[in-house]
Amino acid sequence: MAKVRAARDGEAAALSALVMRSKAYWGYDAGFLAACAPELAVREGELADRRIAVAESGAGRVLGVASLEALDGEMARLGLLFVEPSAIGRGVGRLLYRDVLGRAAELGVRRLLIDSDPHAAGFYRAMGAVAAAGSPPGLVRFEVAPTVLAAWARAWTGGVPAVHVGNVAEFNAQFADASVDREPLAAHDYACLAAFYSPYPAALVLPRAVPPGWIRLVGRQLGWGPEVEVHDGLAEREAGLSDAVRSRPELARRVTGRGLPLVPWGRTEPYGRLAGLPWRPRELRYESKSAAHALFARILEGGGHPGITLPAQWRAANRWAAVRTVASRARAGLGTVLKSEHGVGGSGTRVLTPALVRAAGGPRAALRGLPRGPLLVEEYVEAPARGPRDLTYDGFVDGGGRPHEVGAAVMEVCDGAYRGATVGPAVVPAALEEPLRAFGAAVGRELAASGYRGWFDVDFVVDAVGRPAPTEANLRLTGPSVAFMVAARLDVLRGAGHLVRIVDRVELGARLPEGQVELLCADLAQACAGSGAVFVPAIVTGAFDPAPWIGVLLAARDGGALDAAEALVRAGALAVGAGFADFSDAADRAVARPGRHPSGQSSKSKGERGLRSRWQATIRPAIISGTLKV
Repeated sequence: MAKVRAARDGEAAALSALVMRSKAYWGYDAGFLAACAPELAVREGELADRRIAVAESGAGRVLGVASLEALDGEMARLGLLFVEPSAIGRGVGRLLYRDVLGRAAELGVRRLLIDSDPHAAGFYRAMGAVAAAGSPPGLVRFEVAPTVLAAWARAWTGGVPAVHVGNVAEFNAQFADASVDREPLAAHDYACLAAFYSPYPAALVLPRAVPPGWIRLVGRQLGWGPEVEVHDGLAEREAGLSDAVRSRPELARRVTGRGLPLVPWGRTEPYGRLAGLPWRPRELRYESKSAAHALFARILEGGGHPGITLPAQWRAANRWAAVRTVASRARAGLGTVLKSEHGVGGSGTRVLTPALVRAAGGPRAALRGLPRGPLLVEEYVEAPARGPRDLTYDGFVDGGGRPHEVGAAVMEVCDGAYRGATVGPAVVPAALEEPLRAFGAAVGRELAASGYRGWFDVDFVVDAVGRPAPTEANLRLTGPSVAFMVAARLDVLRGAGHLVRIVDRVELGARLPEGQVELLCADLAQACAGSGAVFVPAIVTGAFDPAPWIGVLLAARDGGALDAAEALVRAGALAVGAGFADFSDAADRAVARPGRHPSGQSSKSKGERGLRSRWQATIRPAIISGTLKV
């Protein structure tokens, strides 16, 4: 593993020679290289002034050199970034580039200029630099905005790595609500999001086994390094991850005894025992949709949030009362939203406009499929003619009871069910963001006063005249919170200004062998990088489910690039699956084994090798080159 250190006196000549060998790698002739030599030379006495650093192997061999130069207030230049030819493609350039960005951010640099050799332009684009005007002759100019980790992200875990506990199923199971799925496997898939519970994990604790290649790729994309521990396969068939850890005393000591913060998906009694924290179930009372609605009403009573409206909500005495209410409102031309007291991602929620009631065959038929148990009846908020419809505000209350604002995001919601979210600068229009942030901060203060500690969000819909209307609170981590974490990390690694989208479900054309899922993810990452976007596989265990899918995180500098990356990923996921359809059919007839392809076949079997060859010869090149039709 290479490391970066400051250049030392006496190394100038050797570094100059490395620079010229690296420049010659691109095939320039001797005359051109001789003309470049004076400008590219590293001279003794300049090492400190040019802030020259080197990448060094574990054996002490210098593999690359970079410099941070011409510091002038908030502007500086990347003077050198050259890698020994034998080390090109091994991550040395990435290591040096990120080191320069980190040093620049610490020095207060907010604009870093890069004049790149044309052959290196793809590297800088993939690293997040943005093309800029004013390129010198024969060079390509980029710039990037170095930044430090966001203040809220430092406060979330105290600025240190954390241990992430993926107790999604355990959190859901504590609510006695028919809308909450008691089968843990679906929730265990979402526990993969534990990789992103903070910007930098020390260890991941996961219920299902995950492919090792997934962790390596995520670590590469987010600059983790190899030191992140993974403890997986701990609760394949049961919900109780925290108790599964406690039943392994050595693992429990490893997880809790390192002095690092523990970050769960959400607070539970078993997690309290694992973490040594008091369990106060009333802290989670606003996870209830009716309790959250009452809280919103109290906040609005004072009249301090004129830009916010609250939909009316009633509790139906029974299912027949809910049917009568829906029927009455439909006759009046009004829409209704039916909700269970608890639910995840829209489970237990149904939107019933008059048209939908008619299409279903009447209100009684429209209620079929909803879970048994009490129902909340809520006024349907008509959507605006343009602009985003579904928004969320994220924040958290730290251990000392201080609320922190994280930000606002746009969610993708279809028929009341959450599908994903996008975070980043100007994603939420300013006219909506200001009242939304003010109201979300007020909710944070109330949660802090109630004794709650941890992450929370407030979900909103936007009405026909452009007012946010709060609909529920979540006292746990969520998909949008994961997107915020990744945005904070990428801003440090690649410069400020990332838009990040979490897409909960990308369908695969077929169930794939474990190794093929890893290869698909690596190729999608390479394809997205070619256009300056970032692909991070977020949920991979869904690829081994009967109806295979993956969840992904995508990042780019603008919405158009983000949409293009999502289209490429969706098309690639379906196309590569088609090549493995016959393999998947065989797998469907076998017993599923979590953490590997359900067929149990060796990845070296003759049939799979043939399928892999077909895929490599056709679809894979189209994915990587970006020529796959979307």
